[in-house]
Parts: sequence; structure tokens; C-alpha cells
Amino acid sequence: TQKMAELLGLGDKCREGALGAPSLAGSCLANNRLNLDVYPDGCCRFLQLFEGRRGEVVQVEFLRLSSNDCLLGTTLSILPHLKHLKSLVLKGGHARDEFGLCQHGSLTSLPPDIGNLRCLTHLDLSFNSLSTLPSCILHLPSLRVLLVSHNSLVALPEDFGSLSKLTFFSAMKNQLKDLPQSIGELAVLQDLDLSENALEFLPEEVGNLHNCTELDLSGNCLSSIPDSLANLKSLRRLHLHSNLLVTVPASLASLPNLSRLDLQNNCLRAVPPEIQTSPFVRLRGNPLGETEPSPQADESRAGGLRRLFLASGEDSFTVTSEGCKVVLACGIHFYFPPGAASDPLRIYFRTLAPDPQWVKLRHHDVLLSRALELQPHGVKFQQEVQIWMPYASPQTLHQREVVVRTFSGQSWSDLRTRLEQKRKSKKHVAHCSVLHFSWFLVVSRLVQNECKVPTEGTLLFSSVDPNIKVTFPPGVTEETRSVKLQVLPVSAEEIEEITADAGCRVSPLLCLSQDSLVDFLRPVRIQLPLPPGVTGLNLDQSRLHLLHGDLEGQTWDDITSQVVLEFTHLYAVFEVTHFSWYWLWYTTKTYIGGIAKKVYERLRMYQVNFIALQRKKDPEQVLLQCVPKHKVDPVLKKLQDRYRGPEPSDMVEMFEGEQFFAAFERGISIDMDRPDCVDGRLSFIFYSHLKNMKEIYVTSPVDRKGQAVKGQVSFYRGAVPESIPEDASRRRKGPDSLWLATLPIKLPRLKPHWRENPGPLNGFSFPPLNLGNAETGYLTQANLLSIARRVGADWQTIGLNLGLTYQQIERIGYNNREDLDKQILDMLFSWAQQNSEDPDCVSKLITAMKESGRQDIADEVETIIELGRQKYRESIRRVGLEQECSTEDSAIAMM
Repeated sequence: TQKMAELLGLGDKCREGALGAPSLAGSCLANNRLNLDVYPDGCCRFLQLFEGRRGEVVQVEFLRLSSNDCLLGTTLSILPHLKHLKSLVLKGGHARDEFGLCQHGSLTSLPPDIGNLRCLTHLDLSFNSLSTLPSCILHLPSLRVLLVSHNSLVALPEDFGSLSKLTFFSAMKNQLKDLPQSIGELAVLQDLDLSENALEFLPEEVGNLHNCTELDLSGNCLSSIPDSLANLKSLRRLHLHSNLLVTVPASLASLPNLSRLDLQNNCLRAVPPEIQTSPFVRLRGNPLGETEPSPQADESRAGGLRRLFLASGEDSFTVTSEGCKVVLACGIHFYFPPGAASDPLRIYFRTLAPDPQWVKLRHHDVLLSRALELQPHGVKFQQEVQIWMPYASPQTLHQREVVVRTFSGQSWSDLRTRLEQKRKSKKHVAHCSVLHFSWFLVVSRLVQNECKVPTEGTLLFSSVDPNIKVTFPPGVTEETRSVKLQVLPVSAEEIEEITADAGCRVSPLLCLSQDSLVDFLRPVRIQLPLPPGVTGLNLDQSRLHLLHGDLEGQTWDDITSQVVLEFTHLYAVFEVTHFSWYWLWYTTKTYIGGIAKKVYERLRMYQVNFIALQRKKDPEQVLLQCVPKHKVDPVLKKLQDRYRGPEPSDMVEMFEGEQFFAAFERGISIDMDRPDCVDGRLSFIFYSHLKNMKEIYVTSPVDRKGQAVKGQVSFYRGAVPESIPEDASRRRKGPDSLWLATLPIKLPRLKPHWRENPGPLNGFSFPPLNLGNAETGYLTQANLLSIARRVGADWQTIGLNLGLTYQQIERIGYNNREDLDKQILDMLFSWAQQNSEDPDCVSKLITAMKESGRQDIADEVETIIELGRQKYRESIRRVGLEQECSTEDSAIAMM
């Protein structure tokens, strides 16, 4: 048809601009799967494939596309042709804005013909711009898993219950205010996630979800829940934290399978004794035992406010007109006074590592904290909200001040900040008050003195060095303007070390700035102290130079001959009409500008060493860190019990906020899909007072059964700043000119693997296991051992999600205390033995991994199972027993 021709024509245009032609697109097609969301031009590749290999594409069963792709709309119209499609993922979040935030996808609707995909069992539309649920979804007869989280849904359709086969539904982080009564008709629903919405009440019909094992209603505006929830006999986990609950039914405590009831951060002043004494109930952050305040009570009394204590996994809370105090797991505190918010307001927060692309540190600034983002951005409060942010104490930074810096949407500005120290923990916190929410971070800056300059003139002193002063005469300006003064003291020792000239002396660096682009109408008089050791009595004026630098410190001009310099016994005085950097130099050198530029840049740099250590118990776990020179010994002392490795690298110099990379070389490799991996190298940002550390697992393509692998990790600059002094670090020529340092990494020769050793497994002896069946694929003992190596500290959460009881988990932990590997093995194989006869045990393992936030392991299990299916089909084909594809065969789904 004409429409199809237009689509194919679009594919031609894509191909012209794409890197590789059809062969590149074709490489994405693996059996019956198309994972194109990892490519920025994924939709373009799909159009190419549909044109060139349509017969194969229409057989695809699993398809992933990014909804941030500009060609998504064109691609959607083709999807109804994929009649065998079982899993469709159209997620956003693959693109980021200038602040590093995930951008929602452009998807607002779906073509009606999507409802004809009768084999579709899994649909993921997360991180998009849906305001209503597309009606075609309700016509998908086989749909079992539906994810629409991180959208803008305000309601679900009244006939939502028609999705009779739905077992998993997630609509977290939307704007749902109520639920349709038909939700109770989802008879086989097992997992329902409605967290972080705006729900104010629940219909009684929720109690009809008799197969539901997990119900997440956290982060809503619920003041009560229906008694019908006591009918959910299969329920294992009920999340109700961060609501406005004032009462809960006692019957919840009698649910036979309930292993977790989270009621934290609500308004519960009393709870039934059956609930309060249950070991699986969490009640922290409730005003238990407090009396209801009378209407005449003093509402401004902070002691009567609700207190919320948020756990590490939470990212939101609700503020009402009554106000509250909030404590985050990372140590950040908030105080919302009564009346700050007129209506219930959902606050979202997160802390993140600052990206230098949007956190613009000024020269000589030092970052002391991670960035705090508070949403909704730009929200205006009726009264000031107070924030306390912990920060790294700048003990080695003198004559500076600590401030909280915030982003207004256009630029960064510093807030009036009060510094405090916690009595018990001795931690330093920065305290500020705001009327808006956006991004916040703590920085150390040069002490800033400022004043308003009126027409009558004024005088401005430096609090760092009172000998530095600026005099504004009458008539200096027509309109009042704001002026700021900062001083950077420079010691004689620093100058001698950098210039290697014992006779060179300099004054403190003076930086002047103003909020007007107009020069002053009359000269401004500046007084600077003479360099150390120089007085008006012994002054050789031929050696004294007054330098003027631009605001970025890139150029330094000798303006001695352009101004009238006056001298007293201790000071030099001169007049200017515009502001920037000013610096007095006393030296026999002739070309001072180039030397000053080099010195200025070196004053901004930090001497650092790189360390690369391997965990003693697991050499494949490598710790990389960039450490300021004076902290190297204390850091190594803390790590020496658990890690071993080579001596730190030679000293190099780096700027605050400079990017650098770590590359594993000579037979050592890492997971290239890590989000912090760029062209095979790990990306770091150096901040002198934050931990520039990453701990990762390394592997090797080399066979280590016969020999150890002697590799290395090399550190490289991200890009050489234009102004970096040539001798700031050792440099190589050619392609490695950005090289900083190299440290050895050794992976020892592998001992006989568990799967090759017929004896006990790490102290355990289990009979051979084959989970699953031949047709759907097996998980063997060797597969479980491979999975066990990746579980880590999440083993308890995974065990609970697999159905093990708290008592079993506690017993496993106690029996194998101080040995994480044995705890993981005991948990995993205990579950496997209990469920070895269950034909659905593999799918339950996959589901448990996803519920535990371990999508990586879930994907690995699915890959193993898919390979097993392929081998089974090939073996059937070889003996001539394979039948024609039937509807029953094609109904085998991933989830």
C-alpha cells in the first residue's frame, strides 16, 4: 500500500544516515528476539529489518524499543503485523537532559490494532507520557504482565478488570486518585504496585484479589484502608508506608501468609495490639502514644509535628498543611512548618553524584556533598522550608566558607548558610532555608564580602585580610549596584615550589565582581598589601608588577604602566574603573603574564595518587580510587585487612571536577554495559573531598585454568584542559598522551571449579539438580552456582521473595555467619531442593529476582532457559520428531 511504501522510504532515509547498512541492522536480530532499545537509532534499524527481512521480523516474539526514539510513531504502525509477539517493551528513560535526568518517552497512545496481538503476554510502557491507558490494551486476551509506571495516568478505565489473565500490574509513580471497582475482578493477579500515586481511598473490591501475594500502596494519601484487605489470604507483603493513615484494621495481623506489613511514616497514634506485637510489622515514624492536638494548641510548636524516618529504598514522602519533620537515610533533614503547604503535596527526592556538565564549580570552589534533587521543581511554599545537609568537613581548607548552592532553573546561586555540628555523631551539616525546590549541594568557596554601592559611595574591606580594601568615591555610579570581593592568600612557599625562584614574591590574589555590565563612572581606589618581605623602604619599583587577569584566569596582563601606583610602607594603592582579578608580583622575571597563568592554574590543582587493590577473598573484585596525596596512608591503613595490591601510583595533579578514566588492559576486562562505562573505560569525576572510588568485578578472556593473568589498569585524563600546565603530570606522546598512571592487576590461576569437583560444594553436599523440564529448559547445579556468584548482599531479600520464611533466613544466616558465600549457597540450594518437583520453579526464580531488584540475574536465567529450549528443539529436529508449529507451542512465553 501507499502507506507502507512511505514507511519503507523512511527506512531508506534512515539507512543513508546510519553507520552501517542492512548488515548492521541485521546483526540485531537474534532468533526470535529484537533488542533495539540499546541503540539510539533502534527504530531506524527496525524499519530497515522490516524492509529487508520481513519474513523473519513478523516471526519475532520479543521486541524492545526506546520510546525516546524520534521514529517511534512510524514504527508503531508496523507492530500489529507482528502476530507472534509475546513481549513488547516501549520504555522511555534512555535519553537524558542536560542535568543527567532520565527523559520520559514521547508515547501518549497506541494504535488500536495493537489490541489484535493475541499472543502478547508482557507489555512494558514505563517512563512515558501516557495520561490515559490506551483502550486497545483492554483487548489483549493473553496479557499477563502490564507495566505503566512513571507516566501521568490520573485514572484507570472502568472496565480494567476485563484483563482476566493479568498476574502482574505496576502503575507506580503516576497521578492516580482512585481505582475502578472492577479491579477486584482480576482474579489471578499476584503482584499489584500502585505506589507513589495520589490515592485517597481504596474500593472494597480490592479485597477480592484472593491470589495477590504482594500489594504496594506506599507513597499515597490514604487515611484509611478497607477491612476487606483481611480477605487477601495469599498476601505475603503489604506496603503502606508514607501515607496519612490514622487507623488500620486489626484483622491484618491474622493474614496467614503475611511476612511483612510496612506502616512506617503514617499518622498512627495507636494501633491494635495484635499488629503492634507482630514481628513482621514496621511502625517507625508514627506518633504512637501521642495525644491528638486540640484545635487551640499552638500549631507552630515544632515538638508536636509528625516525624518521618525514610529508609534507604524510599524516594518520596507526603507533606500536609500540618507540617512535619523528615529524616532521610543519608542524613539529610527537612523541617516543613505548619502552613508551608496548603494542600497535601508529594515530595520526591534523590541524591546523585554531580555531573560537571551541569554542576558548574567556580575557580577555587571545592565540592563537599552529593547533589540533592527535590521535586516538584519550582514548587513555592507559603513558609520557608529548612534543610540540613551533611558535608565533608574541609579541615585542610583555610580562610574559606561553606555554603549551600542551589539551581534556580537558569543559574546557580549561594544561599545564606549556617554551619552546625551534630553532638553525638560529630558530623558537620549545612543549614539553609528555602521557598522553592530544585537542586542543592554544599561547596567550600573563597570567603565572599559584599556590599551595595550607592551614589554616595562606600568602603569595602576583606574579612580574610583587613589590609585589603576598596574605596568607592561619591558619584561612582548612578544606580546602586552590588559588589563582591574575594581573596586567595598565596604563601611564599607555594610560589617558590611552583616557580623554583626563591626571590619571587606575590601578594594575595584579589577578585572583584559586580552585578552591572557598566564600568564605574569614577575610578575605584584599591589597596593591596605588598608581597611578603617587601616594604616601601626596600622596594625596587622595577621588579614590582601589577597584573590584571580575566575572570577565568586565562590571560594575565601587566598593567603597571597603565595605572598610577602609590606606595606606603606596607601597601600599594591604585585606581581602576572595571573589576576582575588583581595581583602584585615582585620578581626579576620579565615576562610575568605567562608565569602568572601557570602559577594560577597550579594553585587550582590537587596532588593525587591512584590505588588499585584486590579483595583478598575474591581477587576478581577490584577497588579503584583516586586519593589526595595527604590521605593516601590513612586510606590504605583502613583497607589493608581486606585488600591487597601494588603500591600507589606516582603523584599526578588534577583539577576539582576533572573527568578521568580507568581502562583494564592486557587480558583483564569488565562489563561494558555498565552505565559508567564509556568506550570500554570506567568514567570518574575527581572531587578532592568526596570518595573517588569504585569497586567492580573483572574477568578475563584468557583461560586461567593453567596460568594466572598478569594484567593492568591504566588511568587517563578525560580531556586535557586548555590551561593545564605542561608539567602538571607525566605525559606520553601519541595516542596515549592523556595517560596518567598504570598499576598491575593479577588474576590468580583458577582452582578446580565447583562444577568440576565431585566433592562437597564449598562445604555443602547436594544431590544433582535439574530444575524445570526439557521442553522449557533446565537449570542445572552448575547454573545455580553461576547465579550464586552474582547474588551478593541481596541474598536475604531474594530468599524471602523465593518463599523462604523469616525463620529459615535467620537460621541460614546464623549457621553460616561471617561467610557470605555459604549463606548464599545455603539459601539458593535449600530453595532448589524444596521446589525441584515444581514445574514453574524457574519462572518463580525469575520473578523473585525481578522483585528483588536484580534484573541482571533474571536476564541471565532467561538466557540460560532460552538456550535450553533451542537445544531441545534442535535435538527433536535431528530425530525428525518436530511437528508443525501449533498455537500451543507459540503460547510458551517468557513470563
